[in-house]
Amino acid sequence: MAVTMQDIARDLKVSVVTVSKALRHQGSISAATRDRVLRRAKELDYQMNWVARSLVTRRTYTIGLLLPDFRHSFFAEVAKAVAETVRPRGYHVIISYFEEDPELEAIEADSLVARQVDGLIMASAQSTDSELFRRIRGRKVPFVLIDRPISGSRVSFVGSDNEAIGRIATTHLIAQGCSRIAHLRGPDVGIARSRMAGYRKALAEHHLTMPEEYIVHARYDDDMGYHAMQRLLRTKPMPDGVCCYNDPVAIGAMKAIMDAGLKVPGDIAVIGAGNVHYSDVLAVPLTTVDQGTTRIGKEASEILMQQISSKRALRPKTVLIAPKVVFRKSTGG
Repeated sequence: MAVTMQDIARDLKVSVVTVSKALRHQGSISAATRDRVLRRAKELDYQMNWVARSLVTRRTYTIGLLLPDFRHSFFAEVAKAVAETVRPRGYHVIISYFEEDPELEAIEADSLVARQVDGLIMASAQSTDSELFRRIRGRKVPFVLIDRPISGSRVSFVGSDNEAIGRIATTHLIAQGCSRIAHLRGPDVGIARSRMAGYRKALAEHHLTMPEEYIVHARYDDDMGYHAMQRLLRTKPMPDGVCCYNDPVAIGAMKAIMDAGLKVPGDIAVIGAGNVHYSDVLAVPLTTVDQGTTRIGKEASEILMQQISSKRALRPKTVLIAPKVVFRKSTGG
């Protein structure tokens, strides 16, 4: 027969309310009491009855996390931070991805809402405050956008200052002595446009002008970065520095440079963005812009938890995390 909270309470001579608080890691009980309850629950192999709990609380204790790509370690690190933040509150994360396809994103979001998740965290590919967002609001499901701000949306957002990413990355290359600086730009989403705007702003601040062929569409992964860099290598004069949309694009660019018999950074310096966890163990460690990946996941989760627990609608929050350059060998570090 299944063990209940009443069984644990009777064994320990405490109230069922105390047991419930301990199991949910919530409420004002002592650490010693919480440890006693958790230890006894483990001894008895207690399993939470989620259906019964949902009927009482009208919550499923699940949140949906919608990501454009599982392969990019930036999103994996965000997912890890989200799970670690909500798990102590008794929440589980359902992760789905949509391959940078706004229509598939809408299908996946609708599916998560239909499964009655208590909230959503989304790195959205929508270009505007779309019908998708209106449907989610209509179902009164709180949600937080991460990484990619959506113009005109009335939604909480957590991410980096993307224009600042492009500006400080380009400024770093200039400080390293580069004077012919190209940009491998990202997909057709707002953050890519903002990073390119930062690239242009840094050039203007230093009175530098680059030919238009120095801006090449590379999208978001290493294979695309490789082919985009091959195109750049055919320009005359060849650039001596490349500001890349993200780290995977930068890694592809470095491979193309070295396959062409050139050296990084001796012939061409390369900087990425994201500070993915393997950037420092490459053959040429990658200089990158850290955009606070773990903090993005944590801050978004905290905001969502506040929205879920509040009895009234909360005003949207915007949290912009200041980026910083992590100087490594690919630019001379």
